[in-house]
Amino acid sequence: MQAVKKNISIIPATRGYDRTIRPQMKALRVAAYCRVSTLQEQQETSYEAQVNYYTEKIENNPSWKLAGIYADDGKSATSTKNRSNFQAMIEDCLAGKIDMVITKSISRFARNTVDSLMNIRKLKEKNIAVFFEKEGINTLEGSGELLVTILSSQAQEESRNISENCHWGIVRKFESGKVIVNHSKFLGYTKDKDGNLVIIPEEAELVRRIFRLFLEGNSSYKIKRILEADGILTVTGKTVWQATVIDKMLTNEKYMGDALMQKTYTVDFLTKKKVINKGIVPQYYIEDDHEAIISKELFHRVQEEKARRSAIYYPPDKKKCGPVKGKYSAKYVLSDIMVCGECGQPYRRQVWSKYGVKKAVWRCDSRLKHGSKRCRHSPTLKEDSLHEAIMTAINSVVEDRGEFVQAFRENVIRIIGSYSAQDEPAKYDEQLEQLEQKMLGLIEDSSGGAYADDAFDLEYQKIADEIKKLKRKKAKAAKEKTLSESYGERMQEMDGYMRKVNYLKREFDDDLVRRLLQSVKVINERKIEIQFQTGIVIKQDVLCDD
Repeated sequence: MQAVKKNISIIPATRGYDRTIRPQMKALRVAAYCRVSTLQEQQETSYEAQVNYYTEKIENNPSWKLAGIYADDGKSATSTKNRSNFQAMIEDCLAGKIDMVITKSISRFARNTVDSLMNIRKLKEKNIAVFFEKEGINTLEGSGELLVTILSSQAQEESRNISENCHWGIVRKFESGKVIVNHSKFLGYTKDKDGNLVIIPEEAELVRRIFRLFLEGNSSYKIKRILEADGILTVTGKTVWQATVIDKMLTNEKYMGDALMQKTYTVDFLTKKKVINKGIVPQYYIEDDHEAIISKELFHRVQEEKARRSAIYYPPDKKKCGPVKGKYSAKYVLSDIMVCGECGQPYRRQVWSKYGVKKAVWRCDSRLKHGSKRCRHSPTLKEDSLHEAIMTAINSVVEDRGEFVQAFRENVIRIIGSYSAQDEPAKYDEQLEQLEQKMLGLIEDSSGGAYADDAFDLEYQKIADEIKKLKRKKAKAAKEKTLSESYGERMQEMDGYMRKVNYLKREFDDDLVRRLLQSVKVINERKIEIQFQTGIVIKQDVLCDD
């Protein structure tokens, strides 16, 4: 079959014509982008120098018209997300306000290959060129994108190397015991001129209060409400506290003078995304790095209490195959410490109503959910009778002053030790300053030729050893002072309990019970077993209405 000959016509391009402007006189609207991110870069070519350079360069070119100088100071090039002026420049380009962008180099524009190419292609679609001075590349030219791809990849790899080198240096500091902490939002601490953590007394007292409130049975949320009700501001000056922040404070080992480094690590140097370190990279634990706000004994008591609260489980029910995770409640102290002697499950408070009269009782949680199938003999106890029995037991023990007080004191001493505050840490400061001045004088004399090299090395090492020895003594004195204060606090608390018990006598008090009692076990409807924090265990009769 013979092919049909096609008729083809060419339609020439027609350009829009503006009568007010001659094409050869129309100026190109040019914008410049500048960026510096590190101190080293600022030394080589400062932020201000780049801005001034491009302003003059564009204004001195008669074919160009300044469309703006877009500059980001102190921003990383691995991502364009946080560079506000860069984003504004791209938006202005897409809005038709800019015809060409000039910048020093590809690494100034973006070290991330994906970001670099994505933005270049956006601009290319609008016929907007990006000109890189150092490489001499115009992205509208044929080979422009290929060269940009290659050089952007090199810039990205350079960023990777810089990131790895920085991380290597940080890890070496961890290995040598150097603690790196962001103290700007660290309640209780700031840094001195040498970069060491030092206590802020007013904030430290608030930290101690938060730890005490937790041990008194309050949840993180309840502590939040207490602090807000008292009008206490957060470390950033806000009136609203976050329960999650308080919870993190209670597990922060830095409050007892230690430091765990590399709790998180960066998974992607481009996005800077950090995740919790679950054994993927090494961690470094530094003991007694700085002055503690709370004692180690108090910190560990809080961790034990947190573990105990999180380990509350109920027996499995029909809908679930395993034990059900319980929820800690600080509303009633007995729901936290009272258990069934038969099945070991917690007792729960209920309110019964009969003939319009309400009555509070306590029942085994397993008995409530499953009846007598799993717990046949657990009794129901009236709250009034239960409270009276507990207060009777407390009074009977406290009235026997000798045994109770001595057991309490021995227990406290055994846990935290009998430390004294004979050596004040501040007493070493003057000696340290004198030795440091002596070392400076030695260096000055040596530079003037007063010492031979061997003599200088010997004397320098001698002074350095004395400084190290004094610093160790100061750290030890600070540690013993903290423990001594903790010991004093515990004894004061104990004396306060005694006075409170003698005053209350028969009145049930949640705070008192929480501080003094370890557990309450229900034996039967007429007897409970009470274990005190000191280790004393007694069995107490419960009066019940027949």
